[in-house]
Amino acid sequence: MSDGMITVTLNGKEYKVESGTCLGQLAAHEGATAMICGGHGKCGKCFGIVTGAVSAATGHEKLMLGEKFKNGVRLLCRTYAEGDCTVTTGSVDAAQIREDGDLPAHEHRPCFSGYGVAADVGTTTVAARLYRADGTLLSSKTALNPQRAFGADVISRMEAALSGRAGELSALITGALSDLTAELARDAGITSGEIDGAVITGNTVMLHLLTRTDPEPLTHAPFEAKRLFGETVAAKELGIEALPENTPVYLSPCVSAFIGADTVTAIASSEFDKGEGVAVLTDIGTNGETVLRYEGGILACSTAAGPAFEGAGIEMGMGGLPGAIDRVAAKPDGSYDVSVIGGGKPAGICGSGIVDALAAFTDTGAIDETGYMENDHVTLARPVFLTQKDVRAAQLAKSAIHAGIRTLLHAAGIGCGAVDKLYIAGGFGSYLDVNNAGKIGLIPPELAPKVVVLGNAALSGASLLLLCEPKRKEYEAVCRKIRLVELAGNPVFVREYTERMTF
Repeated sequence: MSDGMITVTLNGKEYKVESGTCLGQLAAHEGATAMICGGHGKCGKCFGIVTGAVSAATGHEKLMLGEKFKNGVRLLCRTYAEGDCTVTTGSVDAAQIREDGDLPAHEHRPCFSGYGVAADVGTTTVAARLYRADGTLLSSKTALNPQRAFGADVISRMEAALSGRAGELSALITGALSDLTAELARDAGITSGEIDGAVITGNTVMLHLLTRTDPEPLTHAPFEAKRLFGETVAAKELGIEALPENTPVYLSPCVSAFIGADTVTAIASSEFDKGEGVAVLTDIGTNGETVLRYEGGILACSTAAGPAFEGAGIEMGMGGLPGAIDRVAAKPDGSYDVSVIGGGKPAGICGSGIVDALAAFTDTGAIDETGYMENDHVTLARPVFLTQKDVRAAQLAKSAIHAGIRTLLHAAGIGCGAVDKLYIAGGFGSYLDVNNAGKIGLIPPELAPKVVVLGNAALSGASLLLLCEPKRKEYEAVCRKIRLVELAGNPVFVREYTERMTF
């Protein structure tokens, strides 16, 4: 590869880069694709049409792309710019990201005097809100987490951090937070320099990567976090350039390595800790955090569900983007009715569509109770299909979530019949058909009629800690009272996980 700066035209915009730049890294950084597998050439998701001077395709890349390769499509994580070239991808900027969610009644004691920002740094998405000191919500914005260039899951990102990429991972997320902050201010007709307070929530790993805290202890037993946060730092320490250097930024408290600040702020916004009766709160995502309120106490667990319901590991999986099938229903003739985000031609399937499809497959007999698929794939709407491997990936994810809920109930000595409400937080849960979720066993079917959808409860909780500063100490104390239920090696979890594999 030659030395010197070259021009890569990505979706019509020119970038000056060094020769040898990975096109996947550039496209992911600019929000034009996602490298679900961390750029290892395994998932086949980061493809685009490429022309110009680039590296030759390997046999593995050709195998991954199949017929698409003949039409000029390349696997971007395996393609390197050697001279001027052009890349065209499907933009991911229009993803459906849930940003709403209600705040409970609270004393108005904001931590800022002019304008304040609340942000939720999720593994997949980032969401933020801008408030005026009188409590008025001025603007809200969302974006995909650019760290997905290093993989869809926290394990891939921690591996990248430990291999010397920690600075890059931190810069990606602080850059995203800066961009969102600047956009919020612009929408509200102010400058970002007028913002004088901020609160950030997120899971424990995301906060470690944001602050460049060594995540190594999170990667092995006994899985102990170096920091549980619940602390205030200056914006300049984090590198959020859109904020004035000395703006105080409160990093919301975590409970443990796998029960993060996003769970705590979801508890705060829903007032889960204050309610009456028995209730469960779960975020059906990659990490599957679940908490149980019972007899004045709170139990919590986290299960590694994996990113199948976010499109990773699914052959035609994708996020909630235009072109994604988000609803599926069986027709009497054994075919399927589908709904497509944006109303155009289907290009793939997102999490809510996968849940619906699995439920529909049980209706049509396309899969049996074990998940076995007689044919090697089932077409939903051309060209979108699900394979046996896809069904297995979804089975593993749904069994982990379901088993986590039942293990918590077992630890409390109660059954599903004792539960008054099942709160579902997070973006994916907001678009979920809860009856189908019960039908396939993603949640206990007897709890489906008791579901309350919270929206982005984590972001709402961060907003609460922004607008009512005394709530911070209150929920730092709640963190210390939550009792963890370990799932690793737990015989109840192992039994439930196995039993809940069926449909």
